[in-house]
Formats: sequence, structure tokens, C-alpha cells
Amino acid sequence: MKRIEAIIRPTKVGRVCAALEGVGHPGPRVSQVEDKSQTSAGYLLRGATYKADLVAKSIVEVIAKDEEAERIINTIREAAFTGENGEGEIFVYAIENAVRIRTGERDEWAI
Repeated sequence: MKRIEAIIRPTKVGRVCAALEGVGHPGPRVSQVEDKSQTSAGYLLRGATYKADLVAKSIVEVIAKDEEAERIINTIREAAFTGENGEGEIFVYAIENAVRIRTGERDEWAI
């Protein structure tokens, strides 16, 4: 099993979730975070320039079977793509065990 974690722009969450639903993963976990910007972007507010070191990002997480991981990664990448800097990253982690609390099902049966 794999845990796929995508850190993406908040404006792309709806599109990514819809794309995941289209490939059979309708319930990703979504969290809102702030990410330290690699480039110090500035913004203008009421005539003054301010430095913005923290940028709003969203984390979309999916737990999937090993054989589905590459398809999910490609789906997320295509849905979140803008061609601009700061699109985000996708991380893939191996999951050793999973247990469904209600039924006691384990591993792939629990997801």
C-alpha cells in the first residue's frame, strides 16, 4: 500500500478531487497549510510593499494499493499542473499496515 501526499495550490484542490473521483478515489483527505516560500515574493497593499515568506498550500492525501499508485500520481499531477513556479510536490510513502477500527479488517481490505 502507498500513501500519496500532494502539496498543491489551494485553487487546484477542487480540480484534483474531481480528477481523483474520476479514477475511483472519491474521498481524499485535504488539509490547509502554510509553506515557506523558496523565493521571497512581495505584494503591494495600500501603496506599501510587503514580503510574504509563507504561502497558503493544500495537502491532498490518498491511501491506495501499490498497483494504483502510479495512476493516482499522474492524475494529481495533470489536475494540479499550471506550468508556473510553486505548483507543489507529490510524495509517496510505503504503508506497512492498515486496520479498520470498526471491523478489524487489515491492510488492503481496510482501505
